[in-house]
Amino acid sequence: MITCLIGTRAQLIKMAPVLLEIERRNLPLNLVFSGQHHETMDQLIDDFGIATIPHYLYRGKEITGIVQMTVWFLRCLFRSLRFPSQLMPTQKSERDVILVHGDTFSTLLGAVAGRLRGVDVAHIEAGLRSHNIFHPFPEELTRLAVFRLSRLSFCPGGWACGNMIGYSSKVINTDHNTLLDALRLMLTFPRHIAATFDQEYGIASIHRFENIFNRARLEHIVALIEQAAAHYPMAFVMHPATRKKLAYFGLLAKLEQNPRIKLLPRMGYADFVQLMLGAQFVITDGGGNQEELSYLGIPTLLMRKATERQEGMDTTATLCNYDESVLVEFLSKIQQPKCHQSPPLPKQSPSSVIADALMVYGEST
Repeated sequence: MITCLIGTRAQLIKMAPVLLEIERRNLPLNLVFSGQHHETMDQLIDDFGIATIPHYLYRGKEITGIVQMTVWFLRCLFRSLRFPSQLMPTQKSERDVILVHGDTFSTLLGAVAGRLRGVDVAHIEAGLRSHNIFHPFPEELTRLAVFRLSRLSFCPGGWACGNMIGYSSKVINTDHNTLLDALRLMLTFPRHIAATFDQEYGIASIHRFENIFNRARLEHIVALIEQAAAHYPMAFVMHPATRKKLAYFGLLAKLEQNPRIKLLPRMGYADFVQLMLGAQFVITDGGGNQEELSYLGIPTLLMRKATERQEGMDTTATLCNYDESVLVEFLSKIQQPKCHQSPPLPKQSPSSVIADALMVYGEST
């Protein structure tokens, strides 16, 4: 049995093509949502056409704070150990594996619960490192912990594979991130340019812990976004946690009053891809955005001090380090008019590599 634990919508986007490959091969699949995020999850299931019905370890308000996160983690861990059938089948076999993805608390939850139950942990998107434990925080620490707990590591490229040296895990190179397959699926949808503005625009998407829970930093980021809006109208996509912190720090009203900034609710992936296709550039702190925008050829300003990903760093992505001069230079290089055609995507399917490996993994252990 393959148990796949997913906590956030970003994880579901990246795991969707893997789930589809598992379903296509008729492998036994148990899909579990930890409930860390719940908004738009059903929409994503529909967007990708996933047939497996998920069940939840937690149903409640979306997790948007540190205290909430701690309580949620302990509650889910307790339930997965006290009532193990809620996470994975009680009748274990040598072919049981639990799939976790990325660097979130749900990743750690699945890895810890799996190891405590004696089930092999397979980590998708393994080997990514910023080599700075504070950026991103706590994601870098989460990855290091999951590296040690995993028995099977799917790494998106040779660089990531190299970062797994010294860990007792079987490493498989998928060449690219599974996000490539997710994006490829979304690009088959009927294409239209979202009517967000009647002129060229940029997008802002900020949600990381180290950015939104630090008042001074969040105020600085808002100031930089406002500066960008003086050049291009901005679509600011609101994550629930981001909206909550902007309101708490008194910054939400300021953004709402800016006529050149339009606040948009977090949307389904198909709609977000369409929004990106119409943009001149994106200001983001999301690693997944960095990857997908590199495939789309869209200039990206990373609102971070360090990144654990290599995609786009020599082409589309610029590390801002919260430096105003970097923003000014970035905006000056934006070429107009933007061509709304994506470059050819790589032909490889990392999701197929993962599904192929899972088919034979139990036979080789």
